Amino acid sequence: MSKQSKQKKIKWWQLSMIGIGCIIGTGYFLGSSIAIRQTGPSVLLAFILAATGTYIVFDALARMTAEHPVEGSFRTYAKKAYGHWAGFSNGWMYWSSEMLIMGSQLTALGIFSQFWFPNVPLWILASVFGGLGLIVILTGVSGFERFENIFAVVKVAAILMFIIIAVLAVFGVLNGKAEASAFSYGFKEFFPNGMVGFWTALIFAFYAFGGIEVMGIMANELKEPKDAPRSGKVMLFSLTSIYIASLGLALYLVPWDKFSTEESPFILALDKYHLSFVPHVFNGALVIAGFSTMVASLFAITTIIVSLSNDGDAPKFFSKTSGKRDIPFRALGLTTSGLILSIVVSLLLPEKIYEYFTTAAGLMLLYTWLFILLSFKKLMKLSGIHQFKGYFGLLLILAAVSGTLFEKNSRPGFFVSVGFLLIIGLITLMMKKKWKKSAS
Repeated sequence: MSKQSKQKKIKWWQLSMIGIGCIIGTGYFLGSSIAIRQTGPSVLLAFILAATGTYIVFDALARMTAEHPVEGSFRTYAKKAYGHWAGFSNGWMYWSSEMLIMGSQLTALGIFSQFWFPNVPLWILASVFGGLGLIVILTGVSGFERFENIFAVVKVAAILMFIIIAVLAVFGVLNGKAEASAFSYGFKEFFPNGMVGFWTALIFAFYAFGGIEVMGIMANELKEPKDAPRSGKVMLFSLTSIYIASLGLALYLVPWDKFSTEESPFILALDKYHLSFVPHVFNGALVIAGFSTMVASLFAITTIIVSLSNDGDAPKFFSKTSGKRDIPFRALGLTTSGLILSIVVSLLLPEKIYEYFTTAAGLMLLYTWLFILLSFKKLMKLSGIHQFKGYFGLLLILAAVSGTLFEKNSRPGFFVSVGFLLIIGLITLMMKKKWKKSAS
């Protein structure tokens, strides 16, 4: 958000920590239950494929950053690769998708907090978290980085705590007898809902890795931009390892069809051991996870608005900064307005309708990932292995997106996302005429 010369001070391992902080969220702590219900034990394979796709996308973004470190990250690369229309549409698609998601993040934070404060109205709790998020952003890039590092440590500690307790349960330390596996390894047992069920679950596995765009934006702040691919490898290997270990243990302890989409799989897996602190610890992890991903979204969309403003794709008014930390207060004001609107919309719209909008917003993030891969292919000279990786990444993302057409709860969200693409496409067409007049 501030001047590059002042902000290039992040080491590669700090970017890895920021990535973990931005990525581990409710998509993992809660969304993994939906994936388990869709596909059973094969959710482990779905997460491995999603991790592979995520790695390919971030590696492409990191290599472009190492070669051409620029403000605006993926939207600037889209503009370089395909022209003004691509940078404009990419930036506004990302901004609108994150603003839609913001309301659901804040509403979820309010619901989680009502576990401890049942009498406090939801809108008050959501507003408190929104205000705290803005305070974090006002600390600047260095403050954002420090907060995300702390959040990352807390979230990883919660997952590791679950892994340790689950391992003790498996070996009979908690109840005096070793646990038998809750699932078998035959094809029908591993894919209880068939390949279609597996296909529809891919999208939820990808959601658990959402946030690499923020890491891509922060990669431009590295002391050595060439270290960006290294930070991504370390981050995704660490993240995938703890994801697979924790999900595998949860599935070992509880039959897949016992999981509920309303409850974290990790709380359910330890429920029969009557550990009174577990619900509180994981509710705390849910609050921290939701808050850190919300803060990451706030940071990203404020940065994108500044980038759009600098390129003339948003009013110049929003690119002005002030203060010692060069905070773009006007861009932050727009973000705050969007934040308030998203809270109001999330509380007023019927639950199902709002769910369609947030599903659409999640899909629009994956469309951004597709553009990252296409920009990488256009801008960089690729070897055979990178060509293959790019096509495989495209295939995985398209598989996740198309899988939503085969699940009744996800299908409306797909069509809503297409509607948003059409609206942004029409606005882009109108802007192209304006750009042509300005150029002539």
